[in-house]
Amino acid sequence: MGLLSNLFSEFVDVIEWVDHTENTIVWKFERHNNAIKMGARLTVRESQVAIFINEGQIADVFQPGLYELSTQNLPILTALQNWKHGFESPFKADVYFISTRQFTNQKWGTKNPVMVRDAEFGPVRLRAFGTFSFRVEDAKTFFREISATNPDFTVERINEQLRNLITSRGMDSVAASNIPMLDLAANYDEVGKFIFEKIQPDFSAMGLRLSSLLLENVSLPPEVEAVLDKRSSMSLLGNLSAFTQFQTANAIEKSAESAASGQLGAAGLGVGLGAVMMGQAGGAFQQAAGNTPPPVPAGSSFYVAVNGASQGPFDLTNLKAMAGQRSFTAETLVWKQGMTNWLPAGSVAELVEIFNQVPPPVPGI
Repeated sequence: MGLLSNLFSEFVDVIEWVDHTENTIVWKFERHNNAIKMGARLTVRESQVAIFINEGQIADVFQPGLYELSTQNLPILTALQNWKHGFESPFKADVYFISTRQFTNQKWGTKNPVMVRDAEFGPVRLRAFGTFSFRVEDAKTFFREISATNPDFTVERINEQLRNLITSRGMDSVAASNIPMLDLAANYDEVGKFIFEKIQPDFSAMGLRLSSLLLENVSLPPEVEAVLDKRSSMSLLGNLSAFTQFQTANAIEKSAESAASGQLGAAGLGVGLGAVMMGQAGGAFQQAAGNTPPPVPAGSSFYVAVNGASQGPFDLTNLKAMAGQRSFTAETLVWKQGMTNWLPAGSVAELVEIFNQVPPPVPGI
């Protein structure tokens, strides 16, 4: 009896997995070379799947439920073991439990800025960060393609691959969305949807399902952000005069309230402060106006009498050129606005300098 008792104790009769972790995806049931006896109880809890492996080949997959193992509910394993006529005997098989619950709050983000083209700013370098959730959807595919025979497969073993996949496909989606860089913050949901749809097929190929993906931040390099801050500051300064006027009006109002309270000293101070503020406002307006250069002053223009007819007006530059060609002399009659009569050009103070700069005729000509 003792020998039989020891023999039967070598057979496993309860197979289950109680997961006390938050990151385990696959866990191998430890048999320690013990055979599983027919009639053993298999418990597969919600958010679990149990896979039986026979000599490296997937035999049977059990969904959540309570099972009593027999040749009837182990059809593939029964065929592989070649049990005849429903013969019930102990058997050896590797049992893997795969968690199908969601693994939430997984982080993703760009390690380095990624170059994209923006319609307004041209090529820019962007960084993006967010979170995602996933779960095992096809246990067989995940076991074949990813976890294989690892006895204890955790999220950390695949997280890096998933993050790289999201980052690569995600930044392609940001670029393809054609959303202006300055409008990305208002369209995080839309961009997140682009990324989600882009990478779902890659997750499916691994037996996974992307449950959710959130885009939390898209940022520029610090030096580019500094330039944008300066640009925003200059835009605010564009209406400096109105801002100064508003501030001055508030200061005058507060001074008037102090004077009305019966404080004579405060009243005098309020009047003086109002005058100072008005002076400062005037100075600010003048400064704002002084930022615009004055118009270039126009030179004098003269009409010239040629063969008894008036021609022009000509400015001093044109008259100097005409004088160099001998078509305009000191005896030529001229007139400009403000003169009462036509006068010889040589008698007009503004034109005397022209003739002093014209060389005399070359001798012999």
